[in-house]
Amino acid sequence: MPSGILLLDKPRGLTSNAALQRVRALLSRPKAGHVGSLDPLATGMLPLCLGEATKIAGEILAARKRYRFTLSLGERTATGDAEGAVTGSAPVPPLERDAVEAVLAQFRGRQKQTPPMYSALKRAGQPLYRLARSGVTVERAAREVELFELELLRLETAGLELEILCSKGTYVRALAEDLAQALGTCGHVSALRRLYVEPFAAEPMQTLESLAEVRARGAWPALLPPDWPLAHLAAVRLEADEARRLLQGQSVPAQVPEAPARVRLYDDSGVFLGLGEADGRAVRPRRLLNPGI
Repeated sequence: MPSGILLLDKPRGLTSNAALQRVRALLSRPKAGHVGSLDPLATGMLPLCLGEATKIAGEILAARKRYRFTLSLGERTATGDAEGAVTGSAPVPPLERDAVEAVLAQFRGRQKQTPPMYSALKRAGQPLYRLARSGVTVERAAREVELFELELLRLETAGLELEILCSKGTYVRALAEDLAQALGTCGHVSALRRLYVEPFAAEPMQTLESLAEVRARGAWPALLPPDWPLAHLAAVRLEADEARRLLQGQSVPAQVPEAPARVRLYDDSGVFLGLGEADGRAVRPRRLLNPGI
């Protein structure tokens, strides 16, 4: 099948890798990878890079993401979400909308966030979640994240429904616990949906069921081309001889006004060749696709 990007609507209850493997099984097991991870509890957009598109996955990983989630107040869990055992409880004070909005305002913008133990981050080669399951807790360095938007959608006696637009590396479970503490109680995420990953906000998602239906008809699902999320990079079109030399690993002359910069590379027929680095006088290959795949 051709290379490209598939936007999967991940169902609740599957890890990101389990969802990826189901898609691979439906599509004759191409080389593939998921961009970022969603917890088993979470649903929503999980970009999958198939075939040669895996080479541009890193460009998507840095993008902003929008989530909608429910923060249930009064109980703390081991994992920070409804998947974990309850480890503590606290009374929930009366919540007034104005007071909640004032707390939310404190969390907008840049801030330091400590990743949860139940995360895929690694310590000495071991994912933190494996250490956590063994009862081991280790120090985690706080990382800078940014909340561009944080909106209260619904306020209930013991819960909030919220929507955020955040930078890469933001853990919604950690944010939920911090919000609950700022509201004078404890809490956890009871529902979480990733609405989109930029720049795919307006693009439709496909489900495991819809993919199975397409394959049952003997067809292949529609994919976005590998260069679709790279429109923010300048495009450099190369003549046939230049493209041949570039694919052999050589630098070729190219005038790029924004240099130094990463650029999209195309041959003279418009075929996407991959990513390059331009210094104003020439462009050198950085991450090339195999145009024959």
